[in-house]
Amino acid sequence: MSREPIVVRTETPLKEAIQILAEKRISGLPVVDDVGQLVGIISETDLMWQETGVTPPAYIMFLDSVIYLKNPATYDRDLHKALGQTVGEVMSKNPVTISPNKTLKEAAQMMHDRNVHRLPVLDSEGQVVGILTRGDVIRAMAAS
Repeated sequence: MSREPIVVRTETPLKEAIQILAEKRISGLPVVDDVGQLVGIISETDLMWQETGVTPPAYIMFLDSVIYLKNPATYDRDLHKALGQTVGEVMSKNPVTISPNKTLKEAAQMMHDRNVHRLPVLDSEGQVVGILTRGDVIRAMAAS
């Protein structure tokens, strides 16, 4: 686990977060609110929309009605991410978290089951005290 990870706030400009990720060679950052409570994660995956853009959902016309072949709400969310200028507009909300008293095995199982690459570690007050990545799990396995 990395202790005292770098965090950003929802109002942090996206360019600043991208710069931090590139300079520190990390793939994600916890996002906190004004009182330090975790509200999201900004990751490389969230930022891909900035570069790739968004394709409108396919639809068919039937009797002067539009019938979408995919959920248009997904398109709206992805478009918002592609056009976002702040971390809060692009981040993934409701991240999977873990408490510091969990074992490495429990953390690895949670990462596998939920298909996440990182787990913010929160203390009893909901403050970010660390972050555990898949790389941390692999390094711990190699050390044992």
